[in-house]
Amino acid sequence: MNLRLIGIGAGVLVILSLPLAGAIAGPDFAGQGDGKGGGLLTSLGLSDPAGHSRTPHQARPAQSAARPAEPAPPGPPEQPRTDSRCGPELSSPQGVEAQTCVLVGAGQTWGRSYYRNTSGHPLDAVLTVMGPAGRTVQILCAVDSGDEPGLCETPREASAGLPDDYTAVAEFAVPDDEGKLLLRSGSNSPAPGDG
Repeated sequence: MNLRLIGIGAGVLVILSLPLAGAIAGPDFAGQGDGKGGGLLTSLGLSDPAGHSRTPHQARPAQSAARPAEPAPPGPPEQPRTDSRCGPELSSPQGVEAQTCVLVGAGQTWGRSYYRNTSGHPLDAVLTVMGPAGRTVQILCAVDSGDEPGLCETPREASAGLPDDYTAVAEFAVPDDEGKLLLRSGSNSPAPGDG
C-alpha cells in the first residue's frame, strides 16, 4: 500500500507541475500572447487586466481613505514681531553713513547698525548696547570699503526692563590711524539740525 500511495502522490505532483512548467516556458510570461487572457501571474492575482505586473516591488499604491493635508499658506513662515527704535541716518564728510537701532522681539533685545562705507578704507565698527542695571553688550565688526550697504549686530540677550531702557551706539574708526573716529551713530541720536 505504501507503494500505491507514493505512486498516486507522484502522479499528482506531475499533473500539478505541468501547467506551471508550461506557463514558465511559454513565450509570454504573463500569458497575454496565448489568447487565453491569463497565465501564471494572472491566475495568482499578480497581474492586472492590462497585463502589467503587480509584483510586490511594483504594486499600485492603495487609495488612501484619509483626506489630503491642507496646503501650507504661500510665502515664508510667519516670524515673531520685532520692534525697533532707531536714531536718524547720519553721514560723515569722509564717506561713512550709518543708522543705529535697538531691536526687541521674542523676549530678547539687541543692537543693529546699518552702514555704508565709501571712504575708500576698511574701518572698524564698535557696536555697544547699554541696558538697565549697567548691562552692556559690545561687538567689533570689520567694515569693508564699498558702496554696498552692510550691518553690524550684537548677540541677542534676554530683555530686562522696557525697550526705552536700552541704548545702542556704533562708532566707526580707521584702524590704522590710531583709531581716528569718523562717525558715531546712536539709537537715541538727535537728528541733524536738532542742536
